[in-house]
Amino acid sequence: MLAHLEALFREVVRAVTSGEPAGRHEETRRNAKGDRVKWFDVAADQAACAYLQDRFPCPVELLSEEGARRRFGAGNPEFTMVLDPVDGSDNFALGAGPCGMAAALIPGGLPISVGTVQFALVGDLLTEKTWVAGRGSGALRNGTPLRTRPVARLEKAMISCELNHFAMEAQLAGLLSRAAGVRALGCSTWALSSLAAGALDAHLDLRGRLTPENFLAPSLIVTEAGGLITDPEGKALPPIRSLTERYSVLAAATPELHSALVEHLKERHKHEP
Repeated sequence: MLAHLEALFREVVRAVTSGEPAGRHEETRRNAKGDRVKWFDVAADQAACAYLQDRFPCPVELLSEEGARRRFGAGNPEFTMVLDPVDGSDNFALGAGPCGMAAALIPGGLPISVGTVQFALVGDLLTEKTWVAGRGSGALRNGTPLRTRPVARLEKAMISCELNHFAMEAQLAGLLSRAAGVRALGCSTWALSSLAAGALDAHLDLRGRLTPENFLAPSLIVTEAGGLITDPEGKALPPIRSLTERYSVLAAATPELHSALVEHLKERHKHEP
């Protein structure tokens, strides 16, 4: 299955890097989340659908950020695919990274959740680097096994924190000021996968804006590499009912760092009126 996810990703890369179609510079349609749809969102979604229709080895049901629920292949779906065709679309529109594609496969009939993802891929649309994982089989970046860094203390951690459309509270500012370094990348799938690869040690998105296709695939990559991903209180992320639901997430490389971040964020609420 991972080989098929990688082949699907390569088709998406070709679709979004082959040049902007004439007359498609400005899209007026909005997707189900209310985000403006750009030409490359459509091109990526169409390329993925073509692969699922013509080359995927079994029936599959697709849930994508850019379209309604669709089925491909004859018979009952063996998998549900949750797809984010272009994550970090603002970055991609500017010709800058990071930006990626994310695909998570859940066995047919199971609820959609971080605990039921069986296979996952995140791919960098600019460099074509891939992170993949199979449940119980570990995580890989371009074929190399991944392991999170053994960072236990906030002061030693490199943290990614999404800040777009978000007024930072003093407690969060204090947390970030203690970290060894802070990045705001604008691409959750890329940030979480980089955590699995040891390039980051934690990822915080406390905005209540993240939708499931942004974290389902990288959640498996993170956990298979030894990390944790929960809500900001340290609780398991709930089953997914819709791709329009909004979440906050906290991911960390080690249980010790995760606990330290959760405790620091709990302090935030103690000081609220």
